[in-house]
Amino acid sequence: MDDSELEQIRKARLEQLKAQSGSGGGGSGSPGSGGQDQERQKQQQDEARQHILNQILHPEAADRLGRIRLVKEQRATDIENRLITLAQTGQLRQKVTETQLKELLNAMADSKEEEKIVVSRRKGWDDDDDDLLDL
Repeated sequence: MDDSELEQIRKARLEQLKAQSGSGGGGSGSPGSGGQDQERQKQQQDEARQHILNQILHPEAADRLGRIRLVKEQRATDIENRLITLAQTGQLRQKVTETQLKELLNAMADSKEEEKIVVSRRKGWDDDDDDLLDL
């Protein structure tokens, strides 16, 4: 990734942050225009994300991410967020290949498995099922 691509990523992120900080302001417009402004900002953020992803993903990896989005949209969004963060912090030195994307998917799936919570319920002392055994 060369300096011009990094600069474009930084500019896109800066625009994204400006849009986010601007959305928290007071009601300076008419009530009807608020929804349009939010929709426009969301569209700009989506375009900035797509622009960044197009710069950091090989076409095969982007295609795989699109197929993942069809099945599990939240997982695809999580992967995109992770990739964008890696790009913004300068941890990506080249475009992400499909193989690297698979490795990232596996790593994130492993961490999701570790986060699962298992609930085991104790049998209460006043359980009616025990009464049936005494018959």
